[in-house]
Amino acid sequence: MFKFISKQPFWVNLLAAALLIFLLGFLFLQSLSWFTNHGSYLQVPSVTGKKVDDAVKFLEDQGFDVVITDSLYNDTLPLNTVKKQLPDAGATVKVNRTVFLNVNPVVLPMVEMPKIEGLSFRFALERLTKNHLKLGDTSYRPDFMKGTVLEQNYNGSKILSGTKLRWGSAVSLVIGGGLAQQEILVPELYGLTLGEAKSELEAKGITLAAILPTGPITDTLKAFIYKQNPEAKNEESQPNLIQPGQTMDVWISATPPAPDSTKIIGTGDSLKLNN
Repeated sequence: MFKFISKQPFWVNLLAAALLIFLLGFLFLQSLSWFTNHGSYLQVPSVTGKKVDDAVKFLEDQGFDVVITDSLYNDTLPLNTVKKQLPDAGATVKVNRTVFLNVNPVVLPMVEMPKIEGLSFRFALERLTKNHLKLGDTSYRPDFMKGTVLEQNYNGSKILSGTKLRWGSAVSLVIGGGLAQQEILVPELYGLTLGEAKSELEAKGITLAAILPTGPITDTLKAFIYKQNPEAKNEESQPNLIQPGQTMDVWISATPPAPDSTKIIGTGDSLKLNN
């Protein structure tokens, strides 16, 4: 073989070598195209707005790889739908190209309940909106802090600030309605348990302010009231008056106070304001 090649003119050997190199290069490029789908292109379809599972299946059936990226919740779009895609719809890419999908979460995210008690209604509403919560029912209760949030409730129960709620949950508020235009007798709480006193004060629209314990107490609601401010009667034994929305302080102990004949429990009848 070597003798045959050496006996040929130089230009023949050169031409043969060039032809061999061309043939090998052609075969290499063809095999590369076969291994990498070189020259095979697809147009990226639009999957924005589709359900995530449907979008993934559709893209994979078309010959694309799919990667889902994390995304913040967007309340203008349905849950579990595609928000954005990369490459954009209509782009021409190679087969097996990866399409990245930015999606809305499957479930609503959790948000934190802000502290809005003590704020004006307007500021409380702004705080709720900022934390992605909605205003539920509003009710009014006689209180000298007119227009101020007295309670924040969720599903009928008080809710503490910092509690986690679902995005868009409705929070109900109790708003101070100002002092009522009538006066009632200061209720006599002497000898009542704190639980009984709370019920009576709530029924009359009076707010329980300070609760001052004396000695060890294991169950506050079952503790007994032995002193209150204001008292039911003044120094002249005349009944004191109070407006719904005002506050009272009580002193409690674990043992019931001694009977006091000067105190009459349950003197909460309404009296008109003396103009």
